[in-house]
Amino acid sequence: MLKVNNYKVAKYMRLSRDDGDEVESESIENQRDILDSYIVKHEELQDIEEYVDDGYTGTNFNRPRI
Repeated sequence: MLKVNNYKVAKYMRLSRDDGDEVESESIENQRDILDSYIVKHEELQDIEEYVDDGYTGTNFNRPRI
C-alpha cells in the first residue's frame, strides 16, 4: 500500500491591476475558486490559511504587513 503524504497549504491571492476599487475584486474571487478547486482534487492537501492582498497591487511596496 502506497502511503500518501499530507501537506498543509496556505492560499495567497493578490489583486490584479485591472480590478479597480471593488469591495472584493473579481480577480480575488476567481483566484480563490481556482485554488479551492485544485485543493479539493488533491486529497493530500489540507487548506489551513488564506492570505489576500486585495487593494494592494504588486507594484505598490507601501502595503501593510500580513
